[in-house]
Amino acid sequence: MPVSRHLIALSAAVCLAAGLAAAPATAEPRPRTLAELAKKHHKYFGSATDNPEFTDAAYLKLLGSEFGQTTPGNAMKWETTEPRRGVFDFTAAEEVMTFAKAHHQKVRGHTLVWHNQLPAWLTERSWTADELRAVLKNHIQTEVRHFKGRVIHWDVVNEAFNEDGTYRESLFYKTLGPGYIADALRWAHEIDPHAKLYLNDYNVDGIGPKSDAYHSLIKQLKADGVPVEGFGIQGHLALQYGFPADVRQNMQRFADLGVEVAVTELDIRMPLPATPEKLATQATWYADYVKACLAVEKCVGVTVWDYTDKYSWIPSVFPGEGAALPYDENLTPKPAYHAIRKVLGG
Repeated sequence: MPVSRHLIALSAAVCLAAGLAAAPATAEPRPRTLAELAKKHHKYFGSATDNPEFTDAAYLKLLGSEFGQTTPGNAMKWETTEPRRGVFDFTAAEEVMTFAKAHHQKVRGHTLVWHNQLPAWLTERSWTADELRAVLKNHIQTEVRHFKGRVIHWDVVNEAFNEDGTYRESLFYKTLGPGYIADALRWAHEIDPHAKLYLNDYNVDGIGPKSDAYHSLIKQLKADGVPVEGFGIQGHLALQYGFPADVRQNMQRFADLGVEVAVTELDIRMPLPATPEKLATQATWYADYVKACLAVEKCVGVTVWDYTDKYSWIPSVFPGEGAALPYDENLTPKPAYHAIRKVLGG
């Protein structure tokens, strides 16, 4: 039986009305996150985190939604992962790993060999070179094996040089000589050949004695066939010391050696109190640092050293300084956050 034109017109009108009711004309698309904006440039944008913060639901919500990568601030360090010789504990690190997996975040492993945060059993006795080599190899390979396939990078050796470009007189250097760095890289690669292996340090933003030392070392390691695949520039800056104008040029010269570059621990502190002028300068610096990474193809991403002033390490280490991160203590975005978004195309 043919349907009357009147019924067709009526049903069309009902459908149209229902459609208008379901989709208000003022609906705004969700703003893209820093992670999504960075991904358009084939980079990640991440934040470090730490276990005490995992009781803060509002903090975790932003950490999981805004950032595409995370680094455990302390949970993978030696004092935490091997508190007694040969006894490993990855509980704290697994808490971070579980969160990262649930939020589709990449993870940087930090750090296998460092002169700080070592357990007393390691530092309070003397070792022969053979003994320490065995301890170091076992620590590196046990930890890398545990996280195999789950971390994109390892900061294999952290902070190996002094400001003047000489080797830091760490337990490892004094007992094993400079060769411990190549050994550490080889041992890590043996267990997880797919993780990119990094050397990581601070005050290497621009070209100078310390970054020159890393440039020479990486060039030599590459020539010797040692599996070094990345250089981590921590990026701990302070307004009173000026911005490293040659940061892009420095990143590029490492990229030209054939390694990746990552900004691994970015924060920009200031003498307190924070003022609108200081926050504006900070925002410009964050923007300029991210611009430098975007300009270097082999700069793979940027990680802020936690994203909120609420959990920054700065005030406890540099009294009278702080306000170093893109979000304030109330988890409210600062001018720095908006400057980063703008550079990423948000």
